[in-house]
Amino acid sequence: MLLTIAILLATSVLLVPLSRRLGFGSVLGYLAGGALIGPSGLRLITDVGEIAGVSELGVIMLLFLIGLEVRPQRLWVMRRAVFVLGPAQVAVTTAVLAAAAHLFGLPWPAAAVVGAGIALSSTAIVLPLLAERDLLGTPSGRDTFAVLLFQDLAFIPLVAAVPLFAGGEAAPSHVPWLELARAVGAIAIILVGGRFLIRPAFRAIGGARTPEVFTALALFVVAGSAALASAAGLSTSLGAFIGGVLLSDSEYRHEVQADVEPFKGLLLGFFFLSVGMSANLGLAVQNPGFFAMVVPGLMLAKVAVAFGLGRLGGQTSRAAVRFALALPQGSEFSFVLFSAAVTAGALTQAAFDRATLAIALSMAATPLLFAASERFVVPRLQKVAKPAYDAIQDDGAPVIICGFGRVGQIVGRVLRMRGIAFTALEQDTEQVEVIRRFGSKVYYGNPSRPDLLRAAGAEHARLLVVALDDMEQTLRVVEVARRTFPHLRVLARARNRRHAHLLMDRGVDRLVRETFHSSLRLSEMALEDLGVASDEARRAVAFFRDYDEKNLIESHAFYEDERQLIQGAKQAGEELSGLFEADQRERQAGPVRDRKKAGS
Repeated sequence: MLLTIAILLATSVLLVPLSRRLGFGSVLGYLAGGALIGPSGLRLITDVGEIAGVSELGVIMLLFLIGLEVRPQRLWVMRRAVFVLGPAQVAVTTAVLAAAAHLFGLPWPAAAVVGAGIALSSTAIVLPLLAERDLLGTPSGRDTFAVLLFQDLAFIPLVAAVPLFAGGEAAPSHVPWLELARAVGAIAIILVGGRFLIRPAFRAIGGARTPEVFTALALFVVAGSAALASAAGLSTSLGAFIGGVLLSDSEYRHEVQADVEPFKGLLLGFFFLSVGMSANLGLAVQNPGFFAMVVPGLMLAKVAVAFGLGRLGGQTSRAAVRFALALPQGSEFSFVLFSAAVTAGALTQAAFDRATLAIALSMAATPLLFAASERFVVPRLQKVAKPAYDAIQDDGAPVIICGFGRVGQIVGRVLRMRGIAFTALEQDTEQVEVIRRFGSKVYYGNPSRPDLLRAAGAEHARLLVVALDDMEQTLRVVEVARRTFPHLRVLARARNRRHAHLLMDRGVDRLVRETFHSSLRLSEMALEDLGVASDEARRAVAFFRDYDEKNLIESHAFYEDERQLIQGAKQAGEELSGLFEADQRERQAGPVRDRKKAGS
């Protein structure tokens, strides 16, 4: 067993970083590594069942972490995508793929199992794929996460329903009251234990400040809830999922998640290695035409269904393409579902081998397909499908806000509270859609174009607030405003000190570094929590703020000279400490002088 683990770890260390460096993600590296060392490759490991128990722990921990994410508040915010788009994707895709499987000769019960299994998509593949490209925060990313969340929830009843497709002896002829009571009792134990035992136990362990015991308790919750479910004849994943849900609103949720995450990542990696090893590549060699037709066919069917549902749900073409191309693969849960179907007699071993190989190939193809679409398809869609800029109605508003994201929206809300009219311009079409959905008025347009600024009323407006996230575009807007509308007062958002200096070069003397004031407030709170009096903490932060603002203006003269800038920063740090100490001595000496004067 030690040699097997060493081979698995060596394969992970060698192939996963290579796959990530090539831009294909870690899952493809695990799958390729499993195929390389497995029975169809170098045969370094021939008994795939040897690591089955270890790899199953990865799936169990994944379900536990998904349970931690299923908080009632989050589900309510995402209710439309989770409970409308998610069921529609699973139902329509299952129907399409089940019909196709039946055409390939599978009986309807087996075809239904195969269709439902392939309708699921891989959370372990999709979320890192989107996170690497900063797409999780976009509308398409949020819809994708919502669908994956519903699929994870739907997986539990799907596994439970597998025996119903078996027919014959596998389907019970009477209600199994004893088994049902045992299952209900196990769930009740998990729920009651989670409610009255787990949280107090975490509180006691956390208070004892023993991180290794805290980690052990977190792993015990995962393994214990899974073991209870398994003993009652339920899915181990169901038990782990319920255990995660119980802790989703706990104050220890983040710490538990941080402790379990590394184990989940490694063990889930072993799971994907086992998938790669169990993939019967000989089938692909024997029937290349079959898999050359089936794998692209099932991926195309999933893409078509997801794209159509995305468009019906109001997504733009670009968002719908990203949404669809994130979900064409099968899921890690598909293998579990198919294994349960083989055990129940609903699926033959031959059909299982073909279905699992097709899913493994779809998993391997997804990173390649998504990377190609981001490079060749999405940019062209953006150019072709880019909507025309809005016709802006100049209603005489005294303020124009360029960029209506995190910063611009707060400025707009304060102005609206004071009854001050403003015109907001935003260039991100997806952001415009989201803002309009919440009832705010914002125009789609490029604020660096003089004609759009003029249409927004820049000729008679009093103030231009540049709250754009992009540094270069901020500078372009300022240059256009200074050149075309010299009377316009400009306030700008600076990303950092260099951006502030570049804005100063363009005559902007009223600017805010986006994290400066929030950092000062955080520093003040830190001093207070360390025992510094509130007045003293406020004074210390104000002293630093005034000095740093003064230093920012003084360093503008040489900010292009890196050597002088570094030297100036060192001198400024020493000078700041000295001035603060002198100020403290002066403040302490003041009351003494006052008492002496009073005594004389």
